[in-house]
Amino acid sequence: MKIAVTGSIATDHLMTFRGRFRDSLVVEQLDKISLSFLADELEIRRGGVAANIAFGMANLGQRPILVGSVGEDFGDYRSWLERHGVDCESVHVSDTRHTARFVCTTDDDMAQIATFYAGAMSDARLIELNPIAQRVGGLDLVLVGANDPEAMLRHTQECRTRGIPFIADPSQQLAFADGPEIRRLVDGAAYLFTNEYEAHLTEQKTGWSADEITRRVDVRVITRGSEGVTIHRKGEDVISVSVAREVRKADPTGVGDAFRAGFLTGLSGGLDLRRCAELGSMLATYVIETVGTQEYQLRQEHFLSRLADAYGADSADEISPVVACRHG
Repeated sequence: MKIAVTGSIATDHLMTFRGRFRDSLVVEQLDKISLSFLADELEIRRGGVAANIAFGMANLGQRPILVGSVGEDFGDYRSWLERHGVDCESVHVSDTRHTARFVCTTDDDMAQIATFYAGAMSDARLIELNPIAQRVGGLDLVLVGANDPEAMLRHTQECRTRGIPFIADPSQQLAFADGPEIRRLVDGAAYLFTNEYEAHLTEQKTGWSADEITRRVDVRVITRGSEGVTIHRKGEDVISVSVAREVRKADPTGVGDAFRAGFLTGLSGGLDLRRCAELGSMLATYVIETVGTQEYQLRQEHFLSRLADAYGADSADEISPVVACRHG
């Protein structure tokens, strides 16, 4: 299955605050907020939703096609992704802007405050999917992830026009998009991915009920943090999958991206929706155990053993032929 993953490609600057943001918030004074938090750790890591998803898929044995826009400072990052099996031939390089930056501080409750600089990502609106499809011999699925808003709309419309199934994954851009824009991103998607908060935001901004959204997309996937994930399909019972137990909690950044990577790997291998979600949840657990979104290491036997512990031997047996874990 040839899957293109579109979205942001960025460098993550991850900091840790030993305390709780909530202890410094005065509700009555939020309109005058002016705060500074002293971080005692800084990690500079590779990131961006599209790159994270593509990296995760590649580490499970896939050959995802990364689609996004970067600056000329992307050389080392490109080499890293290509070494891990990501197709970077369709990444656009801007000659005027730096690769996007994500700056995030996480407190002891795993709450986060973040800022995102778009930079070269703005040029993603210049990318057309058809030349990419021609280069690789056709596309079976396109994930439209958080990106330059015009790029997201362009990719979505092109998928509709050319009859390419697409995954709507607007993520952080939901906060900035209006109702009509979100409707254009979501309507007709083969899959819609959101977390629980984003699911409510989608309903609020579009004016569509949960049932109507389920009618407008083939499959709706809602991640619910520690409560796992639910999968909704018209006329079928809701599928609920619990999270896989983590060894430790290091940093939640990129957990949702890893879930998507596992889920898409399952789809590529022909797994049913429950197994796709179990595979995604297992990979997500590896990310929460490490600082950085692409720092985890996968070993086939260990990965399948953890899958069996989390979801049973039948799950591991069915997923085993689909994954070929690369040693990070």
